[in-house]
Amino acid sequence: MPETNGHNDGRPVSPGASAGAGNGNGSGNGGNGGNGGKLATVLADAKKVKARATEELAETIKAPEKTDVWKSVLRVKHDETPRSRALGVLSNVFLHLHPAKINRDAVAYNYTWGMGGMTFYVYITLVFTGTLLMFYYHPSKVVAFRDILYLESDVPFGKLLRNMHRWGAHLMVIMVELHMFRVFLTGSYKKPREFNWVVGVLLLVLTLLLSFTGYLLPDDQLGFWAVTVGTNMARATPLLGHDGPFGAQLGMTPFNDVRFGLLGGSIVDSNALLRAYIWHCVAIPIIASLLMIVHFWRVRKDGGISGPAPMMLETEIKEPKKV
Repeated sequence: MPETNGHNDGRPVSPGASAGAGNGNGSGNGGNGGNGGKLATVLADAKKVKARATEELAETIKAPEKTDVWKSVLRVKHDETPRSRALGVLSNVFLHLHPAKINRDAVAYNYTWGMGGMTFYVYITLVFTGTLLMFYYHPSKVVAFRDILYLESDVPFGKLLRNMHRWGAHLMVIMVELHMFRVFLTGSYKKPREFNWVVGVLLLVLTLLLSFTGYLLPDDQLGFWAVTVGTNMARATPLLGHDGPFGAQLGMTPFNDVRFGLLGGSIVDSNALLRAYIWHCVAIPIIASLLMIVHFWRVRKDGGISGPAPMMLETEIKEPKKV
């Protein structure tokens, strides 16, 4: 019976056709094998890349100073030597604010109380909260107190925001005074730190002025009478107040003395509110920030945080040699 090609026409299938079909199947199998080999190679390369990336990430986390990014920032040799570490600090615009070496006894918390750093932290918090409060406040006698009521009643977390700013201001005054008290007790104002002590006194005055000018901004009874009493005291300032010593001899009157300059007039009105707002939000913070930069720079130039004389630990004390 003749072979057929699987169709109903009954035509015989030639041996050559069968052989060709067999060769075609063979070629197909060979092609599938080649694609599988390429896929296996790609997967193997991907595993190698993943392993290398994992290894490099682990090395970066373990020693970030060895990476090219870190080296491009510091641009110094990163040998594990004291000289190299000191150069890494001194040649960086941010790290050089800290001394390369410090007295380990001077940074003890029970000695410094950490008041300087905490005062600066509170100041940053006040700048942040004060900036947010400026979005809801208008320095106008018509709407100033109304803005405070709106902030506390309708603004989400508004009362929390205002209280953070208010109590933070009180806390900053306390911390500055404690910081200066510590400096005085430890004699850290003495040579060669006299200049930095004067800068610290100026920062204390600016802190008190910030607190005083902030009193008037809510435009309530407390602020009104606090500023009234404070400016009445200012008119008794020597040389600058018309009621102060030598004020009359210098031509000071109620209309040109320091009180008139603070209030922008002779009474506490809208001019006083606007001037308090400008002093509190612009002028004094700029001056205080500049003095803080000088203060931190002098701490760095004077050899770091002031502290007691260098001491030796018990583990460093060597027993005298017996002769």
